[in-house]
Amino acid sequence: MTVNADTAHDNTHDTAELVELIAGSVRRSHSTVAAAESVTGGQLTSQLSAGGGASEWFRGGLVAYSEYAKFSVLGVDPGPVITRACAEQMAAGVRQLLSADYAVSTTGAGGPGPEEGQPPGTVFIAVASPAGCRVREYHFDGEPEQIVRAAALQALRDLGTATSESPKKHSRTQA
Repeated sequence: MTVNADTAHDNTHDTAELVELIAGSVRRSHSTVAAAESVTGGQLTSQLSAGGGASEWFRGGLVAYSEYAKFSVLGVDPGPVITRACAEQMAAGVRQLLSADYAVSTTGAGGPGPEEGQPPGTVFIAVASPAGCRVREYHFDGEPEQIVRAAALQALRDLGTATSESPKKHSRTQA
């Protein structure tokens, strides 16, 4: 999916609204959330931790910017990291590592040039949930900073969709 970074701007109000929708959904279902980030470099974790009552539902995030962190901490298979498989394994890895019900991950080529043969702006976002894992490929236009902001906003949108689709309690934690 190609998205112009200018039209997917990271408006603070839009971001805060998305985070509050996520917070409401996971609090109602007594679920938890974790994040694993590469291309977004911590922006997603920062936004989630600012959500209402985050200490109740946000387990934390891992900025796995290097291949080493992806492979050794998250259990990603060695090889290219700007792939659907990497995004899926990052989400599954952080979900397991932090015992979360939902996990979101981002990996991609932030620019300004291509990486691993992928054009700048190519981003894979995965959301792992009790129902499975959904990975989507996006192509954002713009400068590196715009791509990062647009990817973080889209990751919140994807996470929001997943958490709103599952109203039942799916907690992996024990009381």
